[in-house]
Amino acid sequence: MNNLSLAIHGGAGTILKSSMTAEKEIAYKNALENALNAGYQLLENGASSIDAVQRAVSELENSPLFNAGKGSVFNSEGTHEMDASIMDGQTLNAGAVSAIAGIKNPIQLARFVMDKSDHVFLLGKGAEDFAREVGCEFQSKEYFYDEFRYQQWLEIKGTGKFQLDHSKTKEQKFGTVGAVALDQMGNIAAATSTGGMTNKKYGRVGDSPIIGAGNYANNETCAVSCTGSGEFFIRGVVAFDVSCLMEYKGLCLKAACHEVIQKRLLKIGGDGGLIAIDKVGNVALEFNTEGMYRGKRTNQGVNEVSIYKD
Repeated sequence: MNNLSLAIHGGAGTILKSSMTAEKEIAYKNALENALNAGYQLLENGASSIDAVQRAVSELENSPLFNAGKGSVFNSEGTHEMDASIMDGQTLNAGAVSAIAGIKNPIQLARFVMDKSDHVFLLGKGAEDFAREVGCEFQSKEYFYDEFRYQQWLEIKGTGKFQLDHSKTKEQKFGTVGAVALDQMGNIAAATSTGGMTNKKYGRVGDSPIIGAGNYANNETCAVSCTGSGEFFIRGVVAFDVSCLMEYKGLCLKAACHEVIQKRLLKIGGDGGLIAIDKVGNVALEFNTEGMYRGKRTNQGVNEVSIYKD
């Protein structure tokens, strides 16, 4: 049997132990462990990596602690616009959605786009119409309402400003979630989901639903899920850049991730992190911020969740 590996993230940013209560830290770690357990159990039972990353991300979307699904931030109109993408490293098939509202698990809709349509990327109302056709679960506005998120929005409502989750101005919840996995058949996959920026305008889209920028998977190299300042991840084509360094320059997973996050991304002014996995089960959790909600589990005895820098 091949190695089994699963890694997850719940966002990267200014995550300081000094601003974290013991209760909150436990809550975040429990949420990460629940997602790890759900995804890894599927891998142990012989499920595909694509099923495992979808399940892990769905669990994170269902938690109000993260800026995805239930915990999504408010946009400038006081509503929610969510993005997600998923990619199969065996086939290079992918599905992505953006600017969607009311869908409980955006990652499920991204999976349906991949499996049940001839397209890769669906947007807004069209994506929501497709979701109804394929039977995605919708939820009311009340389901997505979170008092902390609402107050976060009210502070900058009407100012023309937008708020990145990892802003250093004050303690914030952190956001974008993702997962990467290697299954028993030796196939890898990646999934990413987000609620975007607080008070975002003009239909802004970050890197999370963009294949190659915030999410990528290829059995020949690696699977990657990103989190951070989306505009910079788009400009740097970060997820694909890791794969390229492995394929064309021969770098190992750890070296490629370090080069992209600690050098290339910083060079253009971006901050954030990524999780990645290669075809033999090596895992990289790389970030250039104060912390990143993250976890990994393998059949080699690794089972851990972390928040701060080591």
